[in-house]
Amino acid sequence: QVQLVESGGGLVQPGGSLRLSCVATGYDYSSGCGGWIRQAPGKDREGVASIDSDGSTSYADSVKGRFVLSEDNAKTTLYLQMNSLKPEDTAMYYCAADSRWPVGGPFLYLAVPNFGNWGQGTQVTVS
Repeated sequence: QVQLVESGGGLVQPGGSLRLSCVATGYDYSSGCGGWIRQAPGKDREGVASIDSDGSTSYADSVKGRFVLSEDNAKTTLYLQMNSLKPEDTAMYYCAADSRWPVGGPFLYLAVPNFGNWGQGTQVTVS
């Protein structure tokens, strides 16, 4: 059974940094796409960053140059390094993964529950 567990969220001042982690059990991120989706109250979901099965990464325009998505050598953990945080980055951040798609295109439009696997989310508050 696949399980994704996020951690690393918290309260940070504008301009600060956080690093989110998503540990997968029963899943290998080289099996398909993986990444992060954020959801803030009253706002549409936003695919923040995704990684393809070959390791290629993509980012939302709103975070390019500030966020970096990476994975560990075992390809069981995703990291989202978030720098120069802004109040508008405040949201619940969900890790998601799906072996059906090798490329992270679905992160642009799919809601979290439509992925094959997702975590419980970690709250990021920038204030």
